Amino acid sequence: QVRLVESGGGSVESGGSLTLSCAISKLTDSSSTYCMGWARQVPGKEREGVASLDSDGSTRYADSVKGRFTISFDNAKNTLYLQMNNLSPEDTAKYSCAADQAKCYYDYPPAYDYTYWGQGTQVTVSS
Repeated sequence: QVRLVESGGGSVESGGSLTLSCAISKLTDSSSTYCMGWARQVPGKEREGVASLDSDGSTRYADSVKGRFTISFDNAKNTLYLQMNNLSPEDTAKYSCAADQAKCYYDYPPAYDYTYWGQGTQVTVSS
């Protein structure tokens, strides 16, 4: 079955950079159409869609990360990435990767509308 495994989380100082990875297996076994993305959540707050990428190459970003984060997918490695630059303490959260076997439906990064989810990886940004 489809499996997503995140890695790359950790602690970084404010202004620093971090890249998250998500190894995805079996997603494209039956279809080459997909929506992949990252969402983050802080305890007590609503989950926020951070970035998304679909099979036609279209990307979407939350306003809070636009210009600082970049989502990409390496087809050869079946790995989804989230490059995060100029991090601030407000970016501290658990980040989860997710995917669906359909194009992204909305014009903003989904927070919930995925079929498959990874377990999440913690990102902590100190001031």
